[in-house]
Amino acid sequence: MVTMLILILLPVAFLLPPGAGAGEIIGGQEAQPHSRPYMAYLTIRRKDQSFHCGGFLVSENFVLTAAHCNGDNITVCLGAHNIKQREQSQQKISVCRQILHPKYNRQTHNNDIMLLQLEHKAELNEQVMLIRLPPAHRRVKPGTVCSVAGWGRTSALSEVLPDTLREVDLKVLDDEACPNYPGATYPKYKTRMMMCVGDPKEHKASFQGDSGGPLVCGKRAQGVVSWGPVNGSPPRVYARVSTFIPWIRRTMRRLQP
Repeated sequence: MVTMLILILLPVAFLLPPGAGAGEIIGGQEAQPHSRPYMAYLTIRRKDQSFHCGGFLVSENFVLTAAHCNGDNITVCLGAHNIKQREQSQQKISVCRQILHPKYNRQTHNNDIMLLQLEHKAELNEQVMLIRLPPAHRRVKPGTVCSVAGWGRTSALSEVLPDTLREVDLKVLDDEACPNYPGATYPKYKTRMMMCVGDPKEHKASFQGDSGGPLVCGKRAQGVVSWGPVNGSPPRVYARVSTFIPWIRRTMRRLQP
């Protein structure tokens, strides 16, 4: 009976609640201030709720993030390290258009990627820069060590949110690691559009609402934090950016002023 109950609950345990709070980094450390000038901190209003996500600057007037970070109103903060202080480096820009991938599915997490068009161009400088995207359909080799960053809780057991950007190094796993992970299943994992990231032997991971932040491999944004176990344990799932390069390029060209 207990075994049957566990099997019933396991799929539920791997879903991230819509609108989860921003940037939980488990097992990491504070980032060097402004060492990741492409990072964006999103403040999102959805009906009567307010929450946060991560994102990253890919053009002077476009931020890439996760589709499940959509809302009624979004403000982007660029050039931030301490989000509780009014740093001179910070640029706060309203989002004028949210472009979710046309095939995004909230239930399956398929195509969990979104472009945000800013009301005006960001001013690029040492604290605010673009990050490069990968070539279309070129995959990251398993075993590659990448990194992810965000603002938020440092433990699944604590609700205390640090003020400063935190980061952690993570290993990219084989495409079959998530579907075949022992003791649990990732029934919604799709190899073509998702990446399996984080060594289960290490207590290091992104978490709820680091959502939208970039998985950076070799100075390119290869993944977007998407979903994973609600207890924060690795491996976790990222949207595979290289799959969406044609859509990203086409959409930005169409909307560029």
